Amino acid sequence: MFEYFDLSKPEVDLDNLSADDVAIEVDNLTLYFDQKRALHDIKMRIPRRQITSVIGPSGCGKSTLLGCFNRLNDLIPSCRIEGQVLMNGRNIYHRKEDVAALRSKVGMVFQKPNPFPMSVYDNLVYGLRVQGVKDRRTLDNAAEQALRDVALWREVKDRLFDSALTLSSGQQQRLVIARAIALQPEILLLDEPTSALDPISTLTIEELITQLKQKYTVLVVTHNMQQAARVSDFTAFLHNGHLIEYSDTNRLFTRPKEQQTEEYITGRFG
Repeated sequence: MFEYFDLSKPEVDLDNLSADDVAIEVDNLTLYFDQKRALHDIKMRIPRRQITSVIGPSGCGKSTLLGCFNRLNDLIPSCRIEGQVLMNGRNIYHRKEDVAALRSKVGMVFQKPNPFPMSVYDNLVYGLRVQGVKDRRTLDNAAEQALRDVALWREVKDRLFDSALTLSSGQQQRLVIARAIALQPEILLLDEPTSALDPISTLTIEELITQLKQKYTVLVVTHNMQQAARVSDFTAFLHNGHLIEYSDTNRLFTRPKEQQTEEYITGRFG
């Protein structure tokens, strides 16, 4: 069905990763909205500086799971979490966790490009200014490096003080990614980052995602299975809040262990 796989590539056993190779350890994570259970006992080991995709039908809990990794779900009053999410050995749901510091280390990019209504430059340095950085050279260097990292520098270097809203949708999405990485996070969360883009912009973002893993751990929620097959090293399949299967992308798409996974990726349901 998919032509993106290197079947000669050795599979990675997620259970046998060393602690240094794990960016996020999810242990029996259960999430409720009021009395409704949205996620059921999720257990995952997410590899460092790799791309992990989360697939599944609409409403299965993909975005909810992603929001657990930077505590975005804290903003929903009815949300309640059980279990642990460990980063660098620390449970990010510990009552003493500095959530603002966590979110600076775990960048988030949403489905629709959402640049702030300010200049390209001000978008890029916004987070640094919030953190108290005032030195202009530091801000300039961070802005340029972030733009270079998303291959946008040449396109906007003469437009830094134009409104970010004048950029194309694809450029805006790369700018939003640059805004996130200007803070030098460890992890990037991308929630359907290409679903609002045209095919050419989608290809540009996919190429960017594959490059970003050189510096960052990347998690991508996508409804597009071909995209997951193209860009990710590992893929998790969710259904009704349950983690049905999670493995090396090559294996999940070519030799799924679970019948439910096979039925989903072959289009028999979803």
